[in-house]
Amino acid sequence: MATRSAAAEQRTQPTLSLAFDFEFSDLYRTESLVQLDARFVEWLTSTEPQLAERLLAARRTPDSFGRKEESELLLAVAPHLEDFLARLFGVHAEVQALAARHHELAPLYSCKRLFVQRRAMKKIKADEADTVDAPKVAAQLAEAFGEPFSELAFARHVTEWLKDEGAHEQQLQLALCYAAWAALTSAGKARHHDGVLFKGPAKLDPLRLVPLEEEPLAGGVKAYRLHHLRRRAGFALTDTGTDLVGALDEANYCIWCHEQGRDSCSLGLKEKTGAFKKSTFGVTLAGCPLEERISEFHKLKTEGLPVAALAMIMVENPLCAATGHRICNDCMKSCIYQKQSPVNIPQAETRTLKDVLALPWGFEIYSLLTRWNPLHLRRPHPQPASGRRALIVGMGPAGFTLAHHLMNDGHSVVGIDGLKIEPLQPEIAGVDASGARAPFRPVCDVNELYERLDERSMAGFGGVAEYGITVRWDKNFLKIIRLVLERREQFALIGGVRFGGTVPLEEAFALGFDHVALAMGAGRPTVLDLPNGLARGVRTASDFLMALQLTGAAKTDSIANMQLRLPVVVIGGGLTAIDTATESLAYYAVQVEKFLHRYETLVAERGEAAVRNSWSTEERAVAEEFITHAK
Repeated sequence: MATRSAAAEQRTQPTLSLAFDFEFSDLYRTESLVQLDARFVEWLTSTEPQLAERLLAARRTPDSFGRKEESELLLAVAPHLEDFLARLFGVHAEVQALAARHHELAPLYSCKRLFVQRRAMKKIKADEADTVDAPKVAAQLAEAFGEPFSELAFARHVTEWLKDEGAHEQQLQLALCYAAWAALTSAGKARHHDGVLFKGPAKLDPLRLVPLEEEPLAGGVKAYRLHHLRRRAGFALTDTGTDLVGALDEANYCIWCHEQGRDSCSLGLKEKTGAFKKSTFGVTLAGCPLEERISEFHKLKTEGLPVAALAMIMVENPLCAATGHRICNDCMKSCIYQKQSPVNIPQAETRTLKDVLALPWGFEIYSLLTRWNPLHLRRPHPQPASGRRALIVGMGPAGFTLAHHLMNDGHSVVGIDGLKIEPLQPEIAGVDASGARAPFRPVCDVNELYERLDERSMAGFGGVAEYGITVRWDKNFLKIIRLVLERREQFALIGGVRFGGTVPLEEAFALGFDHVALAMGAGRPTVLDLPNGLARGVRTASDFLMALQLTGAAKTDSIANMQLRLPVVVIGGGLTAIDTATESLAYYAVQVEKFLHRYETLVAERGEAAVRNSWSTEERAVAEEFITHAK
């Protein structure tokens, strides 16, 4: 019955028909990717022969090009790549529809820059704006629009009125008054906090980056609280990131400084001596560690070329599913805007990836670009097999990124990890439970790969990204990265292996590996030299997070015995400490509710006396505490 159901499910899967006489399996063969690249060059030659020749010349001598010249070339080629990929996967209509949504929003950003910021916020003073009867003016504007008031409607109609200001003087005056009122803040709160049109960049005070309310406590201690709180509800994803409107707002806010050769977000902020500048806190502003082409992808995004924008990101950052929002922000620190809010580059990057993944066959487009990207002048497709094998110890961010690049350089890779690696579905991963290769099918809808974070089983892949980073980041991206690697014949993944124990170094070389790469983390957890530092109730933050994540303690159906009592004191203020603090608060509520539910179940079955008589004095005190807090 199970076999028939699986077969029936397989039949309901959409069929991927690639153009240009390619089959799905060709996308995973190096020789076929070479042919695909040649087909793209033919495609480009048929429309712009001079551009095709420039591309081929740049590939022959990539280091002879300056970065600015290279950017100009890639930006010229990128739209053709988007069109080629759309036709290859048969999603031309869907890509055009996505581009149309980008263009539809364009008035928001031009109106914001030219009308709201340059006119309304400068011509009308704050005290005058405060007197505006906003509901009345909004109603008058809606009548003039002939449609309900919205930021997009405002932007579209104001843009049209500006073409003939004399004929629309009265309407523009209303719009000016409303924009001035909306762009100001009231009691520290933005009036249009959910939109982008009336929200301008804030000035930065490096010593007051987070606005706080100070509250004196007993003994001269002060507590600091935020103006707003975002409540946690269990262990679901806490921040889904920005939408397309927000991402385009960031991309339009960027001044595309690659055109002036000053893309500091990518290359770092420099002193006149050539050394990197440092922030107020002594942090070196070296920009993106990958030198990702940020300014260029922003420009493509604003032009309504979402697939091309992703391809531009992936020239330097092919595994961008593991970066972006809630992961890294070195680029923001080095943004050209140092005295006001920087461009939120990670938000724009992750939204660009999500927009492409949401297309039909979007995962396959992303996956293909990790292996074949004609914008990558130095390695547009994988190199021929080298015959060399590498063993990578640790399948965290460093390990899986190294594995990707080694395979694209033509080497075979075996990745091992001390954690147990749970198998994925063979029909999408190409590997069965025994580790043997299996046929796999293309994924049409990326949602097929996603799980709720509070219901998701830990798969063991991803290292610190699996057990250390918490629900501030969507761990479904780990499955995307794993599939990108595991589908390739040059890669094998083995869990439950301790290097130096299960596999000694000498044995690794005896097994035929040419190289062993250690990607086992940046360092050991810090153990403080304190009296009773390992007493009951005291544990390292990394150990707490691993126990919480890997045992599934936060799930309602888990029987993991992980006890936590309040108050919790966290020593340290880094990311691990922040995660420990937030996860402690979230887990405590789940823990006491689970305890109460089980207590009531046992009482119903055995009676209250029988349940309580088995408790020690200490257990009785803890139980009463949990029951009271749960109720």
